Amino acid sequence: MENFELFGNTENAQKFLNCIKPGKFLFSLVLSYTETCEIPGISFAGADKDSIKFTPPADAEYLHYGYCKTIEKIPMTPDGKPTPGLLTKTALESASIPHITINAGSKISPQLPFINTGMSFGKNISIQDAMTDSEVSHAVDYGRIVGRTLASLTDCLIIGESIPGGTTTSLAVLRALGFDAKVSSSIPNNPVELKNQIVTSALERIDSDHPYRIISKVGDPMIPFVAGMLSSASEVSKVMLAGGTQMTAVLAFASKIGFNDENAAIGTTSYITNDQSANFQTLVSKIADVPAFSVDPGLSNSKFPGLKAFSEGFAKEGVGAGGSIISSMIKTGNSSQKFLELAEKEYHRLFTSQ
Repeated sequence: MENFELFGNTENAQKFLNCIKPGKFLFSLVLSYTETCEIPGISFAGADKDSIKFTPPADAEYLHYGYCKTIEKIPMTPDGKPTPGLLTKTALESASIPHITINAGSKISPQLPFINTGMSFGKNISIQDAMTDSEVSHAVDYGRIVGRTLASLTDCLIIGESIPGGTTTSLAVLRALGFDAKVSSSIPNNPVELKNQIVTSALERIDSDHPYRIISKVGDPMIPFVAGMLSSASEVSKVMLAGGTQMTAVLAFASKIGFNDENAAIGTTSYITNDQSANFQTLVSKIADVPAFSVDPGLSNSKFPGLKAFSEGFAKEGVGAGGSIISSMIKTGNSSQKFLELAEKEYHRLFTSQ
């Protein structure tokens, strides 16, 4: 496939592709929240600190309706760069891939039908534990139930997430599990120092190397939930974790609780794999023997600065964008050029209708 780069176990990658090509896809979007995102300067997932909690439900609403209900406009940065959900929506619609929303600890519920787990949001890891031990085991158990159910409906379950501030909690989890992680950010000048500072102070609270305990201290609700989904879904169907940094943390935790690595892969954008401030490729191969796919959505050629910004280091990935684009290209045979045309059409619709 000329649109993708394959990393990790390339033989398995080819098998994975051959297996899902003729099959059915289902995209699931997991909404969650960590109060870590409220630390000034840590995330750009929203126009300001107060609107950031609306980003996950607004992403879900935008995917379903093409507009948002909980906020007036789709999530975007203060200077008008749209949510990566725009890429996800374009990908899913162009390939007629159905999708479902799961609330796994979002502060605000989306105004649409969704799977509700009743989970609480995560706390700010710079000042307190993220979750209680029982919240972590609930998250894993609930993830397993949802994962098994969804996997039984499809040949390939794609799992994306929307959790502002999630790269920071992911960094903490990866480091706590013993990986030398450098992670991406939603802004070109990755606030590495600030993240490292938060992570270092959070790691001081770790009092056990038990994976559940690590998540309860420095993680967020999305990580154990999606790891639970992966562990049960990978027994039933192929699973593509759609995302960058956050999904490497999911993979790291899932490798502690067990999953079927022959049925699992991770799919992201080339903006993550080419990010010099992160080490995505090496990280994946150190964590698990699963294939990783990377797609270049061609946005560097866009006539719209807001779309071009993705290729220049803004957002890079999120809302399952990379995995959705990869799945839609597998299903339709569309090229990056075709995808760019469709994304520009959607971008134009958004900015002429708002």
